Amino acid sequence: MDIEKELSFIKDRNKKVELDKAWETSFARKMVILVLTYVIIVLFMYVSHIVKPWLNAIVPTIGFFLSTLTLPFIKKWWIKKHLK
Repeated sequence: MDIEKELSFIKDRNKKVELDKAWETSFARKMVILVLTYVIIVLFMYVSHIVKPWLNAIVPTIGFFLSTLTLPFIKKWWIKKHLK
């Protein structure tokens, strides 16, 4: 009976880990980060009295978004380098 409970626990944990991984690489997560980044930058620019904050916030937001897209390649390189 204990083995069945442990197996069930491991399966449940594995499902949670798989969902966490799926979320980390999901399009939805990237869009949430993109929107939140944009809103925060707009608010900062608005409070700082920067001209056209809605337009000027696009460049740093896109830059940040692009940096999140390149991280998987860097991660693969880093893992490969450190596995040696």
